[in-house]
Amino acid sequence: MENVYKVLKEIEQGKAGLAVYSTEKTKMAGSMNGDMMISLASAAKAATGFAVAGLVEEGRLCWEDTIENISFNPAEDSEELYPHLQGRSSLSLREAVEVMIACHDSYVANSVATHAGGWEIINDRIQKDLPAIHVTENPRDDKNKGRLDEMLELMIRIYYSYKKNPVCWLPIINGLVRQNDRVEGIPFHHLNHMTGGLETALVDVGIIGAFRESPLLFVLAAVDLPDRSSDNHADQKIIEALKLLYKEKEGAYDPTIACLNRETAAGMEKS
Repeated sequence: MENVYKVLKEIEQGKAGLAVYSTEKTKMAGSMNGDMMISLASAAKAATGFAVAGLVEEGRLCWEDTIENISFNPAEDSEELYPHLQGRSSLSLREAVEVMIACHDSYVANSVATHAGGWEIINDRIQKDLPAIHVTENPRDDKNKGRLDEMLELMIRIYYSYKKNPVCWLPIINGLVRQNDRVEGIPFHHLNHMTGGLETALVDVGIIGAFRESPLLFVLAAVDLPDRSSDNHADQKIIEALKLLYKEKEGAYDPTIACLNRETAAGMEKS
């Protein structure tokens, strides 16, 4: 893990943080600036999905509920990942949550929140367990933020809730699995994650390693960065750290492989 810390410390303009949990050893595997507040951008949709699954478990919502007047954000990739859903005016809550996470779709996220009773209900359910996380309709809002260590706790709760009750938590896991963000050198099925990024901040949360073989749960983030549309140094260091994490788990790191994920290429959130 020392190599991961070293790479993150090479982000000199701004501040980087890391939190990693080993499901094999059932304990923290690494932490750096865990109390740092981070911009969530689209990664907030993982927290929104967590809230909805919690409301379903409590009997306040049902995955088979129908959400009417659905529209997809044309700036995102639902047409690529879910071509069979295009043209539909309604989705089940189960389908909507999966698409919201997989496609970072803020239009679908707002429909999901509205069905749940509004963003206040979503935040109340999140903060019942994770008081330092707050999500908003607009992923670019300054109030759309969370503490780094609580975002890891979010991933821990999602992972173990799925292990305990897979039927209920499947839409969130499906959304993470179907992400279109690929990192060269890491097999697609060994990285189930969600990225978020603004002009001066980025975050990556998820599961790394074979899902059924005690993976690592992680959060990588950086804030107060130079404009990422013209300076992608932090993006590249976060990707390098991600590859080193994969080496920690699988021994598959290749530092010679160059990689750009969707957030790097776009420079900022489209939604």
